[in-house]
Amino acid sequence: MTSRNQQLFEKSQQLIPGGVNSPVRAFRSVGGTPIFFKKGLGSKLWDADGKEYIDYINSWGPMILGHAHPEVVAAVQQAAANSLSFGAPTGLELEMAELINQLVPSMEQVRLVSSGTEATMSAIRVARGFTKRNKIIKFEGCYHGHADALLVKAGSGLLTFGEPSSAGVPPEVAAHTLTLNYNNSQMLKDTFASMGEEIACVILEPVVGNMNLIVPHREFLTTLRELCSQHGTVLIFDEVMTGFRVALGGAQALYGIRPDMTTLGKVIGGGLPVGAFGGRKDIMSVLAPLGPVYQAGTLSGNPVAVTAGLTTLKLIQAPGFYEALTAKTAQLMDGMKQAAHKAGVTFSAQSVGGMFGLYFSASNPTSYADMMQADKNAFNHFFHSMLNSGIYLGPSAFEAGFVSSAHTDADVAQTIQAAEQAFASL
Repeated sequence: MTSRNQQLFEKSQQLIPGGVNSPVRAFRSVGGTPIFFKKGLGSKLWDADGKEYIDYINSWGPMILGHAHPEVVAAVQQAAANSLSFGAPTGLELEMAELINQLVPSMEQVRLVSSGTEATMSAIRVARGFTKRNKIIKFEGCYHGHADALLVKAGSGLLTFGEPSSAGVPPEVAAHTLTLNYNNSQMLKDTFASMGEEIACVILEPVVGNMNLIVPHREFLTTLRELCSQHGTVLIFDEVMTGFRVALGGAQALYGIRPDMTTLGKVIGGGLPVGAFGGRKDIMSVLAPLGPVYQAGTLSGNPVAVTAGLTTLKLIQAPGFYEALTAKTAQLMDGMKQAAHKAGVTFSAQSVGGMFGLYFSASNPTSYADMMQADKNAFNHFFHSMLNSGIYLGPSAFEAGFVSSAHTDADVAQTIQAAEQAFASL
């Protein structure tokens, strides 16, 4: 009998490219039929066939409180009753800006948008307008949304001048993007020594979540901050994923590095589409209507979405929230590693705050090259075994995982038990 998931996917492929509205959802990396969900509550999800899962994707990070948190849902319902959108200023936007500035002090001024992609592309435009320079630096394996200039892959040399990694991106658009190796301080020094006065900005994930979880070397972040300051280059932390996920003030608070600009998303929307970019007041002053850098959005600061985000940000400030979330995530990783060791499987794992990484390699990777050496076939087998056991992980070996405050000790125990079976089957 054909499952409801299969029926929905077959029909979706006729009307939606690949049957999905974001590529990783198609399960192309791991094979099989994507899961279509109809309900989420706390740490659990239910699919179109009624099967229950423990969720470790959490909508790719935003559901830090779990699904359908009653206070967030109630706040959204109240806001929706007052109108779904105004396309005009509201006091909620000011409240959000004040709270972001309080929690992330480097963001002296903030502009709200509707997605992480909007936030990063806008931040780069502002940085270029502020510095009057064109070149930007990103790092191999870091994803900053699907803006043309950021869809660039690195080659094997010390430095790769823009080579588009997506069709539809003109080479001349990507030509100003330089791609370096993550955690490689010497490559940074060499690049700034040769063209430091041409670089408008450096953008990076301070903890990487888009080539699985990669933790930065502290010396790498310190060197980056020093070089940007020396050369008048704008340092942009893309904290769309890490913002309020690894610590209350984001990765910049965790590692004690103050960027010039920051981009946010995911958690600040509480599950609804909200993004933000901001930074030093002198940099943000080039933004229209004050300055010559244009950016606009009809639904920016949407009252319903901002309400969901504000409610979430207030709840995560509860005493002990991050200590408990960090401990729960570490508990899960310890159990996973013990299960793999017991089965004699080559495996490693680590976590930062409420984010985690699972790797079928002998040690935790520190770069894109390291991550590419992991056993992807082993991960795919593991993924499907876990899925069959009702554990929902990211459908790719290159995605980080997420724990919410709704996950219980029982959830962790059930997950580790499923992992023991999955590792044994390898």
